[in-house]
Amino acid sequence: MTLAFSTRLVPHHTVFSAASVRLKLVGTALTSLALVMVLATPVASAQGSAFAELEAEEGKRLEACLDKIATDPENAYEDALGWLYEGRRPAARQCAALALIAMGQLGEGAVRLEAIARAPDGGSLEDRAHYLNLAGQTWLKAEQAEAALRTFDSAASLDRSLDVRAGRAAALVSLERWAEAEGVLDSLIKDTPTAATHRQRALARLNRGNLEGAQTDVDAALNLDPRDVDSLVVRGRLREAQRLKATTN
Repeated sequence: MTLAFSTRLVPHHTVFSAASVRLKLVGTALTSLALVMVLATPVASAQGSAFAELEAEEGKRLEACLDKIATDPENAYEDALGWLYEGRRPAARQCAALALIAMGQLGEGAVRLEAIARAPDGGSLEDRAHYLNLAGQTWLKAEQAEAALRTFDSAASLDRSLDVRAGRAAALVSLERWAEAEGVLDSLIKDTPTAATHRQRALARLNRGNLEGAQTDVDAALNLDPRDVDSLVVRGRLREAQRLKATTN
């Protein structure tokens, strides 16, 4: 099975723009590479020159990998294997993991992203959280919500960004852990309300019997995105719950 590579790893939940993910992945790889070069090159002047050349090469190579993943993930993966044979550099491992995800091997891709996050050359805490966040999104796409939540929890221990918190909320909703999901979504909506977070909280509230609160969230979600199909589905479910409640009163 071959999937067109997309940074939208989890429909209807956290969405990364292609440009932001690409910049983040390339930047993260070069941060990790910088650490490798600092550790490996004892002379400062030689270190700077060697790193500058390798940095430029690695950046171009990762860009080429991401371009190829978008159109030909199988060949991108083969390129990554050759790259890995030259040395297990972070950018090469990223290329291989993302190519596997694009090919539909979601579990293996997620495992590899987690491995990069935990590797000695995994970069800064923010970089590691980013890899874990992408892994969590991939687990959600694979419908492995328990694995996703575990991964998002690990990411949250490093970085409490909106992306990580939104991922945790999505995993909790998938697991039908409504009270916990609502608590996380309360915080997200307070910081940055979106159609997705309002829709998810509406679903949590609906399943907890808070029909009035669910209505408020559905209205907010559709106000932010009137064409959001998932919000319309939740509204339909809410109307049915309201109808049943009215008939029993």
